[in-house]
Amino acid sequence: MPGPQVLRAARLFDGVSARLIQQPMVVIDAGRITGVESGPIESPTDAEVVDLGDVTLLPGMIDAHVHLGFDAGPRPVAQMLADSDATLLLRMRLAARRALAAGITTVRDLGDRNYLGVTLRDWFRSGAELGPEIIAAGPPVTVTGGHCHFMGGEADGELEVRRGVRTRVKSGVDVIKIMATGGHMTPGTNPSQPQYTVAELQAAVEEAHRLGRSVTAHAHGPAGIANAVAAGVDCIEHCSFRVGGGRQPDRRLIEGIAERRIAVSPTVGTAPSTRPGISTLAESFLPILEDMHQAGVRLIGGTDAGVSPGKPHDVLPYGVAFLARAGLTNVEALAAATSVGAEACGVGERKGAVKPGRDADLFAVVGDPTLDLGALLNVTAVFRAGRRVDVN
Repeated sequence: MPGPQVLRAARLFDGVSARLIQQPMVVIDAGRITGVESGPIESPTDAEVVDLGDVTLLPGMIDAHVHLGFDAGPRPVAQMLADSDATLLLRMRLAARRALAAGITTVRDLGDRNYLGVTLRDWFRSGAELGPEIIAAGPPVTVTGGHCHFMGGEADGELEVRRGVRTRVKSGVDVIKIMATGGHMTPGTNPSQPQYTVAELQAAVEEAHRLGRSVTAHAHGPAGIANAVAAGVDCIEHCSFRVGGGRQPDRRLIEGIAERRIAVSPTVGTAPSTRPGISTLAESFLPILEDMHQAGVRLIGGTDAGVSPGKPHDVLPYGVAFLARAGLTNVEALAAATSVGAEACGVGERKGAVKPGRDADLFAVVGDPTLDLGALLNVTAVFRAGRRVDVN
């Protein structure tokens, strides 16, 4: 086993505090952070010292909603359907490595085929190759012919939903994903309309919680969002209040989400693109996100990476910047993708902050992202469990 390591930088954002730590010294041993100090302090005599220079060090980011199995191309569903499992797994590996090189050290994969996300998670965990930590959901639970049914997760009625949750836990998933409404990528489904009743969603929640798993619900339309809230889900994906022809936010429902401490992963953030319509659609979401933030909803960094050319697997910095446009301070937006996101994803005891006892998942950027979030795009170093990642 290598000995302790010391990282030095000009500044440190610890994932929580509004004020940066100046001249930090972060001590790492056996993949964990064992000490955080500030000022010109002598390093431990037995430690390897890595001076990163005039950079800001941050906790590794967490993208709470990715699809490693989609290729971020113009036809991601067709690509997934055409690929063999072996080819798809290799695509997922490359996508995960791309995220890691951008400082995204944890990803929550919310929809794959044949539990390939679990397979890749275990490959990285084995230490055979350096990759991000994967929080895997496997195939999402959906109605027959429902959103993402092609991933193989169809279940109708309370009994089948319960059985679906049990099957996923048996297969090793970390989190349960259920499709409360239709979605844009699946013809024949309606994003504005519910797919499951409250009772069916509640069956998933009860079974998952009994087995020690959280539940996140894909929900676009207000009725589906309301069903998910009533069922007691832990997190809502999108929460876009989409209806035919636009959006229909419900202030009382937003307040209910805040009161129940349900996290929202709004899947915002798009890489610069010339595709028409994307910016207009995104802009219409801004006032709703601002209302959520003002109401106290826990917004976290989630992008839906992989679903389109504007959503490559390293797109999260653009999602953080979008949250800041919705009224979050830069520090709050950074926390959404670090400490707050870690808590919502169930890894808050290990991830999301630079503190003793946490995993040594860190990255360094040129500049000060608390002043300019564009600094997140200028990554100079990434560490995963204390091991340095090749970012080139």
